[in-house]
Amino acid sequence: ASASGDKTVKVWNLEGKLLHTLTGHSDIVYSVAFSRDGKIISSTSGDKTVKLWNLQGKLLHTLTGHSNEVISVAFSRDGKTIASASGDKTVKLWNLQGKLLHTLRGHSDFVNSVAFSRDGKTIASASSDNTVKLWNLQGKLLRTLTGHSNFALGVAFSRDGKTIASASSDNTVKVWNLEGKLLHTLTGHSDVVISVAFSRDGKTIASASADETVKVWNLQGKLLHTLRGHSDDVYSVAFSRDGKTIASASADKTVILWNFDLDDLVQQSCDWLHNYLLIHEDETDLREICEISNK
Repeated sequence: ASASGDKTVKVWNLEGKLLHTLTGHSDIVYSVAFSRDGKIISSTSGDKTVKLWNLQGKLLHTLTGHSNEVISVAFSRDGKTIASASGDKTVKLWNLQGKLLHTLRGHSDFVNSVAFSRDGKTIASASSDNTVKLWNLQGKLLRTLTGHSNFALGVAFSRDGKTIASASSDNTVKVWNLEGKLLHTLTGHSDVVISVAFSRDGKTIASASADETVKVWNLQGKLLHTLRGHSDDVYSVAFSRDGKTIASASADKTVILWNFDLDDLVQQSCDWLHNYLLIHEDETDLREICEISNK
């Protein structure tokens, strides 16, 4: 599913065929999320609402209560709770019937992204106050992660719930543990990093940036690959459940599906290195990486 400035949500299959167009929002649609069972789609909008839809495009509920644009939405793993992040500086928790359960207050600026841990017990929120905050389901603030020098725009949990990644306007991705300790800073993007996602096995991070690229990293901060193909800011990135496909959405009005196979990416890198060494024969140290002979 994709969100758009044309006020719609579009639902596609993996072959790129448009299945449904969901209409009902009266302003830009910022974010979409599927429930884990795949039966419900949630969408957030500049019209200050969250809408819940079924896969046939029928509107189930409209969640009202935010006083500013709603920027991000996430489902808990059990599908019973929805979290929404807003320009009103709050995160709100709802049930599937649209009842407001809790309002999480503590950020001093827009809340740009929200995510649940896999066990559903912890919520992470990223804000334009440069921080990431961790909360429990009752709305209690557990800790604040500080380290970004500009807006925190995206946040994600690893599948085991032990690691958090945050994307920022300071052009970096930061990787943290649950105690708030900064583990790694991923540098390489040349512009704002807007979105971040973990692969299902938790070993790989993908980041989307205004530099028009998606970058793929390991947990130690090593850049594995840069995916080029968009012609404008890349707003969002996500892994498929099997970890073999990355989807990226861009201001160029496209969604690109990338085949992500680590072995294939390594081979591509080695092919590039082989061609590089044909020209730079004096580079002996690099030959060991892909077992390239001197001749």
